[in-house]
Amino acid sequence: MMNQLYHGRPADADGRLEKERRVYDFLDSLGIEYDCVDTEPATTMEVCAEIDRFLAPAVICKNLFLCNRQQTDFYLLMIKNDKKFKTKEISGQLGVSRLSFADASFMEEFLDIEPGAVSVLGLMNDKENRVRLIVDEDVLKAEWFGCHPCVNTTSMRMKVSDVFGPFLEAVRHDYTTVHLVGEEEV
Repeated sequence: MMNQLYHGRPADADGRLEKERRVYDFLDSLGIEYDCVDTEPATTMEVCAEIDRFLAPAVICKNLFLCNRQQTDFYLLMIKNDKKFKTKEISGQLGVSRLSFADASFMEEFLDIEPGAVSVLGLMNDKENRVRLIVDEDVLKAEWFGCHPCVNTTSMRMKVSDVFGPFLEAVRHDYTTVHLVGEEEV
């Protein structure tokens, strides 16, 4: 159940996981502003649609945790929610023979995130830069971006320029931009 969008960290931290509180601490330390809404776990399209309405006009992404066949290279792919993931399309642009979904144990090990809560904010936990960030070029065209603070019971929005500027600089990660065909281009 969603109540309201609020600016900054939740007033009451009771019952929130440490990893969520760490996200707020980190963003606050960087001076990055954000808005949040508490939600049911975002596991159905109906809940996701309601979250989208709360976070509007933020671009909402699918965040996919991927790896190569040998499970030695890992990728966090951010694509607009109206596009489909096509492994051949991404693999070709990255020069990787085949990408597939990575095992959740790697996601937890590298990003301290569980399935359903994947977010670019998890890169703050990737101290050894094991995960390469891949971004659909259309995500970068938006002013606002929506994501989870490493848990799927809260959603947040912040400026794209803050995520792909001060945040990525602070976590020492770069990103690769890819062109993905949207449904309208098929």
